[in-house]
Amino acid sequence: MASVRKIQVTFDCADPERVARFWCEVLGYVVPPPPDGFASWADYDRTQPEERRGSSFACMDPEGVGPRLYFQRVPEGKVVKNRVHVDVRVGTGLVGAERLATLEAECARLVALGAVCQRVLLADEENESCIVMEDVEGNEFCLD
Repeated sequence: MASVRKIQVTFDCADPERVARFWCEVLGYVVPPPPDGFASWADYDRTQPEERRGSSFACMDPEGVGPRLYFQRVPEGKVVKNRVHVDVRVGTGLVGAERLATLEAECARLVALGAVCQRVLLADEENESCIVMEDVEGNEFCLD
């Protein structure tokens, strides 16, 4: 039997720091401290070759429970729907109108940060409500 391992979720994007800081706000994550000897990530970045500057950024759960998120610059833009997406679990344990109100409040908070609400999926006989959204670079995620 395999042992449980920590994972990192990697996002391809155009502006790694912008997308990372968005996800910090969504999840309550923080930017890890810069490498030893550097007062900031900007100071570290200035020591890199020009082509590597701004090419990656990361954020992490301050409690060390959730996965580290890594953002890497790629030359191509997003073309098709994500095959894997993040579900932000803000409505766990809630049902009906209370769940929908919680999801809608979080949706409004994230739209103010630059997210886009794609569609609201209302509860039916099989599923509770959820909201399909896009982050600041168009990566789909759900409020669940």
